[in-house]
Amino acid sequence: MDRTRRARRPRSVLALLTAALLALPGITALSSTARAADADLARNGGFESGLDGWTCTAGTTVNSPVHSGSSALQATPAGSDNAQCAQTVTVQPNAQYTLSGYVRGSYVYLGANGTGTTDVSTWTQSAPDWQKLTTTFTTGAATTKVTLYTHGWYGTGAYHADDISLIGPGTGTGQPPAAPTGLRTGTVTSSSVALSWSAVTGATGYALYRDGAKVQTASGTSATVTGLNPSTAYGFQVTASNDAGESARSAAVTATTTAGTGGGGSTDLPAHALVGYLHATFANGSGYTRLADVPDSWDVIDLAFGEPTSATSGDIRFGRCPVTECPNVETDADFKAAIKAKQAAGKKVLISIGGQNGQVQLTTTAARDTFVASVSKIIDDYGLDGLDIDFEGHSLSLNANDTDFKNPTTPVIVNLISALKTLKARYGAKFVLTMAPETFFVQNGYQFYGTGKWGGQDPRCGAYLPVIYALRDDLTLLHVQDYNSGPIMGLDNQYHSMGGADFHIAMTDMLLTGFPVAGDANNVFPPLRPDQVAIGMPASTNAGNGYVSPSEVTKTLDCLTKKTNCGSYPTHGTWPALRGLMTWSVNWDRYSNWEFQKNFDAYFG
Repeated sequence: MDRTRRARRPRSVLALLTAALLALPGITALSSTARAADADLARNGGFESGLDGWTCTAGTTVNSPVHSGSSALQATPAGSDNAQCAQTVTVQPNAQYTLSGYVRGSYVYLGANGTGTTDVSTWTQSAPDWQKLTTTFTTGAATTKVTLYTHGWYGTGAYHADDISLIGPGTGTGQPPAAPTGLRTGTVTSSSVALSWSAVTGATGYALYRDGAKVQTASGTSATVTGLNPSTAYGFQVTASNDAGESARSAAVTATTTAGTGGGGSTDLPAHALVGYLHATFANGSGYTRLADVPDSWDVIDLAFGEPTSATSGDIRFGRCPVTECPNVETDADFKAAIKAKQAAGKKVLISIGGQNGQVQLTTTAARDTFVASVSKIIDDYGLDGLDIDFEGHSLSLNANDTDFKNPTTPVIVNLISALKTLKARYGAKFVLTMAPETFFVQNGYQFYGTGKWGGQDPRCGAYLPVIYALRDDLTLLHVQDYNSGPIMGLDNQYHSMGGADFHIAMTDMLLTGFPVAGDANNVFPPLRPDQVAIGMPASTNAGNGYVSPSEVTKTLDCLTKKTNCGSYPTHGTWPALRGLMTWSVNWDRYSNWEFQKNFDAYFG
């Protein structure tokens, strides 16, 4: 936070290829044994079933323009991402294959990796209308899998692809299995639903779908879907698969989870809480506000900021704003008395670590231990209720080989998790732990995670996800900063930008629904409970980019808690237990005649 502002059905081309060969001199008809096994091995090459079978970093399907059928792929490169869509197919060793597809746009590529011989690609510099790309390859002696892909180029705008096919010898696996039957629910808890179904002949695996999104796979005929929200209705389906592909989805069953029992830190927050940052160590254009003068509407007050003596020391210091900068600053004694008074009124006062200028990198275990000791000293000296983690900038990033958010290996991530668990254990169940990451470090993980499978991405992409995941049972509140953000892709595979309710609805829906990390349907970041989530917004136009009017705040809350007043973004649930709102900052809201606070009070009463 900124101190100064915060701050398709595939077309078979086999007949065409055969006709072309027969038209050439000296070429005779191929024998039935030579071509009988040829098939189009690309799955959903016309994108008529959405992105089924494809893994895309920045892709969606559109109804126009299309080359044939009713759908085509549209993918948009952005930043260090070239918007690649890929799928892996089963092939025969020592066999020849022809890869083709139709594309539109500038610098569009079509290729194959893992051929076992020479990987191939073909591309067009400019295709204002549909242009066919074709290349061939021969598989190696031991090759049984090949990855097909299409991608654009950095900063060149959206491209389109359609009718992608891979023609060559099939693998003899036949057809995908039939859709499973007999799907039924078993034990239902506040966070999980047990499912089982009848076995399908020829199936080698199964996939579970929750409200239309693939959430996990199973090798047998039962599985438990976890990470669900309490008192929430969900719809489930299952598919069967083998080497030939995935079946249609089963009939759906629904289940409603039981009521939750709290957890994740303090359980005595109000049902709907207002969280605000108080400029405690510096002044800016909003002016200094004494803690005792903060109105009772504010349920959680984050003292900004505790900062390290150096980026890698782990030694956190909290220095009160000097009189020369804040002439009306209260004494330490009055400040501590105000903390006690707020706590007596049921409010929580936390120390917030980091901010825009407070880079914290716990690169060693020594820095981790110093962090724990120094933060504990601040909490004890001022009698605080807990800790807010507001790591920004370059505090968190992922090493190149750190690809699994559930099992991180990067020292700055591992040491932070360890430090926070130690602090939680030291202070017990009433310890309030909150986090205020930027969208780049959380929701952007839907598209990118770390440097990516092919390298070249910003290593900070999604870097908060392993921390949130590891602390999810200890986390009181997550209030992502839905401001000072670039466009972020939502679960509708569309980019959403700041400035209206739509952005806040899309970003919050991702936290409450969960999402596949870096587009991997088998690696899903599970949803948080709604009582763990507050929405971060700037209090005024002075406070940060992304300010929205009170009417847009009301639209956001209506849509997420009542499923009314929604815009174009299709939410995946209704969450009346959404905890509330966070803002930067109390000081800027006071400067704006308490507009943010008054709107919150009017909405929740």
